[in-house]
Amino acid sequence: DAEELVIATDEDREGESIGWHLVELLEPKVPVRRMVFSEITKKAILDALNNTRHIDMHLVEAQETRRVLDRLYGYTLSPLLWKKIRPRLSAGRVQSVAVRILVQRELERLAFKSGTFWDLKANLKTKAGKEFSAMLTTLEGRRIATGKDFDEHTGKIKDGADVRLLGEEETLQLKARLEQGDWKVTSIEERQQMRKPPAPFMTSTLQQEANRKLGMSARETMASAQRLYQDGHITYMRTDSVSLSQEAIQAARGRIKSDFGDAYLPDAPRVYANKQKNAQEAHEAIRPAGTEMKPVSDIDVSGRDAKLYDMIWKRTVASQMSDARLRFDTVSIEAGDAEFRATGRTVEFPGYFRAYVEGADDPEAVHEEEDAALPEMAENENLNCQTLEPLGHETKPPARYTEATLIRKLEQEGVGRPSTYASIIGTIQGENRGYVRKQNNQLVPTFTAMAVTRLLEDYFPNLVDTGFTAQMEQSLDDISNGTSERLPYLQQFYSGQEGLDQQVKAKEETIDPRSACSLHLEGLTSVVRVGKYGPFLEKTEGEAEPVTASLPDEVSPADLTNEVAEKLIRLKKEGPRPLGMHPEAGEPIYVKVGPFGPYLQVGEVTEENPKPKRVSIPKNVDPLDLSLDLALKLLELPRRVGHHPADNRVVNAGIGRFGPYVQHAGKYKSLGKEDDVLTVTLDRAVELLAQAKGRPVLTPLRELGEHPTEGGMVAIFDGKYGPYVKHEKVNATVPKDFTPETVSMEDAVK
Repeated sequence: DAEELVIATDEDREGESIGWHLVELLEPKVPVRRMVFSEITKKAILDALNNTRHIDMHLVEAQETRRVLDRLYGYTLSPLLWKKIRPRLSAGRVQSVAVRILVQRELERLAFKSGTFWDLKANLKTKAGKEFSAMLTTLEGRRIATGKDFDEHTGKIKDGADVRLLGEEETLQLKARLEQGDWKVTSIEERQQMRKPPAPFMTSTLQQEANRKLGMSARETMASAQRLYQDGHITYMRTDSVSLSQEAIQAARGRIKSDFGDAYLPDAPRVYANKQKNAQEAHEAIRPAGTEMKPVSDIDVSGRDAKLYDMIWKRTVASQMSDARLRFDTVSIEAGDAEFRATGRTVEFPGYFRAYVEGADDPEAVHEEEDAALPEMAENENLNCQTLEPLGHETKPPARYTEATLIRKLEQEGVGRPSTYASIIGTIQGENRGYVRKQNNQLVPTFTAMAVTRLLEDYFPNLVDTGFTAQMEQSLDDISNGTSERLPYLQQFYSGQEGLDQQVKAKEETIDPRSACSLHLEGLTSVVRVGKYGPFLEKTEGEAEPVTASLPDEVSPADLTNEVAEKLIRLKKEGPRPLGMHPEAGEPIYVKVGPFGPYLQVGEVTEENPKPKRVSIPKNVDPLDLSLDLALKLLELPRRVGHHPADNRVVNAGIGRFGPYVQHAGKYKSLGKEDDVLTVTLDRAVELLAQAKGRPVLTPLRELGEHPTEGGMVAIFDGKYGPYVKHEKVNATVPKDFTPETVSMEDAVK
């Protein structure tokens, strides 16, 4: 009995396609209108109802083309992988390119050769008694070598680099010589920098920042954002636009004025434009919904959703705030024939830093950004050298990708679209694919991923080429803009003279399955083979039968050395090795190797005892040299370390799939390299548990007490850009009308 049909699916291509399918299915006899909105608020819905349009068939065709293209790619190449490598593998138009990016980085790490260099750190004191540190930069007029001067393929200084490479002995001699000399300031340079706020979030930048700041995967981020959108708290979360509506800009400016003051409000609103092609400017950036720019304390949301909303709110408000003004100081210091340099950073005006500081992928870069201000000193001032510290360094291989850096790489290459990144990254980490595993937030490609990527590179190079895949995205964009037709494009891709169908038919018979499953890694004397049940090592000695050994999941391709391989093969040759009898169980203790590495097992697997006691052997313990005494101590894990001073609950130490850890109240923290799971103390465990992503424990200015409804301590801290209230992972800036002394629990909870 309806007079008309209104289609209100999501505003993106997928939503347009779903709307068209609904019309096709329902075959309505009444007029059809299409309404689009980017936030679920009364005003937005009414505005959308008053400004309807027809279904955009160009968008529908682009989405349908994308769907067909993905199926042609997957349905054609996946069966080939089943035949040539192993069952249940898959290939995907964007998925395979993403995996190749990870594999290329792993191969770079495999080929990397480390170099060693030394330098000196001087701890100095000014005439006024203020201390600071400086690093050695030149000696006898030549620059001291740093990590960037090394060739990553040889581990030696690059050809043509005019630098002085210091070894340990020479550095120690230099230390002894300089300690007796005079130290003088030769020059002081000041440089000012204005730093502009980052643009509001679009899908890809939201996923990257949520991964860096909140430790959320792309899939978790999108699920949380979906809930926030559906509950009317944020605008639509699948967008490639950084634009804000006039209403949103005015709301942000009003919030800045009330919460931070006029000094933080620029004279004119900031306008952001997209850099990438085909960004849909008609859409909005991801921002708090409505016209009030409500902080997280004013909406009914909790847990991770609250943290994500708070981050979106801060980023949106910050995008309309004043620039931050920084001063960088560089002091050059002369000590005989050596020159040292000290750098410092002073925030002269925090600007948008008061609301938001962007995350970084490189912790070292973050540390550099947080340089302390230098004390006052003058040119020609004599300094007092307190100590000289010789520092040895090793160059590091290229870092593996995280979800954040992989999304950024895909975006830079024009591969995929923001709305697809979460599903792509989720797919390649799926257990049934076996392509990628996550280790300490890094994405590590498996041996299976390397075999699949090599096959595709060798026989179908264009299909895993970032440029070719980006061009496919451009073709889809052309279809969505109405400048290209869908059917000719699909026919050319699949059935053309050099189309996918012809390529597979021509090359399938030339691919040898055994060769496709074999990996000859650089420097490795054994061969890695990808089998039906996982990767394994194979080594042939003389005319004897090859010896094989399973590769544990925890062994990454770039970390597989001959030493590791020989150990695994020897363990396999010798079989389960009994160390001795367990004094209480009366059963033998065996050293075994499983999917997650070497482990200890008490007794055999029987019907009466299908799950005997097992514990992983730590990486720093050689399973071939393991004593019975140490084995018994490991089998006692997890052990009780003590009671946490904050709540008197038990703190345990143990070994899990990802290595040694301490645990308290459901919270786990990995032990550091210098920690021993068998001897870690309660004080050290409490220190580790208190750390958040490697940051030191902060001392609060005031503790307000337990949160009245959610529990957990609420406290006020002194931040770099002003005081803030902290409850668990939610931080809120103290408004300008308050001081840390006047904030009450009621104010903080608001």
